[in-house]
Amino acid sequence: MKKGKIKIVLKKFRIMRKIFLILFLMILVGCSNQISESFVVVDNGEKIEIIVEVADTLEKRQKGLMNRKFLKDNEGMLFIFENNGYYGFWMKNMLIPLDIMFISENLEIKEIKHAEPCFNEPCKMYKPSEAIKYVLEVNRGFTVRNNVDIGDGIELNLLN
Repeated sequence: MKKGKIKIVLKKFRIMRKIFLILFLMILVGCSNQISESFVVVDNGEKIEIIVEVADTLEKRQKGLMNRKFLKDNEGMLFIFENNGYYGFWMKNMLIPLDIMFISENLEIKEIKHAEPCFNEPCKMYKPSEAIKYVLEVNRGFTVRNNVDIGDGIELNLLN
């Protein structure tokens, strides 16, 4: 093989190697994004997946979804409490209406409240009628559109 042809082959090889490396990194980043999200599955006979932000500290639970202008239809916030209790939620500083699902320790939806933003105090408090361990907030109307009801089960798929 001539010296000129070898240089061309080596140059093509280097270019192909760079393209392969870039594609590999793109695939790797794409996969890491897919497995870096926590999600909840509502089981009402169908499996409805909701990507969630997890509020498992006092600070995260106090802030919640305040001042959010938008929430995608399959997204929400999962509040996790250390103990069962009668945890109340209000809609102060909320910009979007929500469905609030109160969920028992055994991952069953016990109650659903349809909540509107509150712009003037006193704001309505949304409380469960029985002790719960989890609360899932989603866009208002999500539960109706997806036939989610009291008694439906929840599966948690949370990352640490």
